[in-house]
Amino acid sequence: MSFLMKSSMAVCVLFLSLGAATAAPGDDAAKQQEMLEKKFEKQMSGATLVGHFTVDGKTNGKPPREERYEIASVKKLEGDQWLITARIKYGQNDVNVPMPLNVFWAGDTPVISLTNLTIPGLGNAFTSRVMFFEGRYAGTWQHGKVGGNLWGRIEYADQKSETAEEQ
Repeated sequence: MSFLMKSSMAVCVLFLSLGAATAAPGDDAAKQQEMLEKKFEKQMSGATLVGHFTVDGKTNGKPPREERYEIASVKKLEGDQWLITARIKYGQNDVNVPMPLNVFWAGDTPVISLTNLTIPGLGNAFTSRVMFFEGRYAGTWQHGKVGGNLWGRIEYADQKSETAEEQ
């Protein structure tokens, strides 16, 4: 092979590799984000949040209150908009509620963000920020002038239940 032909091939290979290098990071980031979103949808659909919450200024020496939210489904709509259908038990109410809300990402960590949401049968002005990571959740909540913190573990729908023999 002549020197000119080898040089031409080397230049072509260089341009091709540069083109691939400049296109790949954006494509890889988009693919990785899509994978994170699909994982979040799958893991949270059918999951149950089991934990506790506090009410600011209402400790009175009592332990934090228990809470349980059953997530029926999680579906990405478009952009940051998601539809989460959850069973909410609040006071005497026990309802399944589809809630349109935002999910933002802190790297690989989803953070649910809702602001002044009206929940039929429960009232209006519900605001919260809740992050999910490694089988746990934590965040803040506000309903009108009352607010506090919440945290706990996530029981995923695809987790194998322990039998009595395994416990």
